[in-house]
Amino acid sequence: MDIARFKLQHVEILDSIARLREHARAGIVEHAADIAGLVVSMSSIIKVHLAVEDRMLYPAVQKQADRALAEMGRAYQEEMQKIAAAYIDFSRRWNTAAQVARDPEQFRAQANTVLKAVYQRMQKENREFYPAIEAM
Repeated sequence: MDIARFKLQHVEILDSIARLREHARAGIVEHAADIAGLVVSMSSIIKVHLAVEDRMLYPAVQKQADRALAEMGRAYQEEMQKIAAAYIDFSRRWNTAAQVARDPEQFRAQANTVLKAVYQRMQKENREFYPAIEAM
């Protein structure tokens, strides 16, 4: 199974998270427009990534004869539902400069929680799940 597109999307998402972090460190209020723009662009990538995972990747993995890999796919899909829901809420709340500038500390707190979960999940996929898929 070719998962190059998924890997590329991970790179794009991780790059967006790094740029969000840079803008937040430089000043959330001062960079609210840049932050909101990154949230919107990153959301587009994440939504496509999640949709293709749900429609194609997870079902294909779960049909494999390798029961351990099939179960891994099922577990990853279930775990991702919680992370995705938290991210969707985050992206809806912080998709305009006005919203970001209005409550910078709440943005920072929620970004630290939600984006950390997204980051950790992608690292886990890169380290465990994708190599297992490529080995099948």
